[in-house]
Amino acid sequence: MAKNTIKGNAIPKHIAIIMDGNGRWAKARLRPRSYGHKKGVDRMIGLMEHAFDLGVDYITVYALSTENLRRPQKELDGLFELIRTRFLDCMRKVCARGARLRIIGERALLPADVQEILAQSEDETKHFTGKGINVALAYGSRAEIVRAANLAVEKGETLTEERLSELLYTGGQPDPDLIIRTGKEVRLSNFLLWQAAYAELYFSDKMFPEFSDSDLDEAIAYFSSKTRRYGKTDEQIEKGE
Repeated sequence: MAKNTIKGNAIPKHIAIIMDGNGRWAKARLRPRSYGHKKGVDRMIGLMEHAFDLGVDYITVYALSTENLRRPQKELDGLFELIRTRFLDCMRKVCARGARLRIIGERALLPADVQEILAQSEDETKHFTGKGINVALAYGSRAEIVRAANLAVEKGETLTEERLSELLYTGGQPDPDLIIRTGKEVRLSNFLLWQAAYAELYFSDKMFPEFSDSDLDEAIAYFSSKTRRYGKTDEQIEKGE
């Protein structure tokens, strides 16, 4: 789908991606899971660049869940080494398009030197506005909601839907319009549960390293085929009410 064929509001403002299947993709090729994660990083950057080129403003990627922290230490060490060796340069490359980076999740659960790299990456992009990248690391949506509620309690606030949204890691950003999951699974797996209330969901059988730019185009075409009513009737939508 070429950019000049997309009209109106067909481009989602915010896309979130559950990047599933890196390890299984590598295993099918008789390679170690770490090889799949490396290829997954390459694909992540490519998809981010393509999405921004299409006019997407915000991208959230699910890189490591809190549940993933229970994986074998060897695999976790490989993931942390990827952050140490590649994260800063990769984020500099894609954030050069004017995107501010946020790391969302319980970063205190990560090694101290990894936390420092993540903080540096955020700091280098803090002056950017209008576009955003969220990388979910040691992230769980239920924990995020509990964290937001506790922040409100500490401040003595009565929560509203709007205030809770502000207290989430993604506060100040639009909720995702489209959530994509690769890897054949059909579930959200504790990802952006509050923010996903009105998102269109797109599931792909492809493992993440093989999810191409054209596959992203297909997901956006699926999104653009939907009428987003938000509780209204088709007639109200047609009248612009």
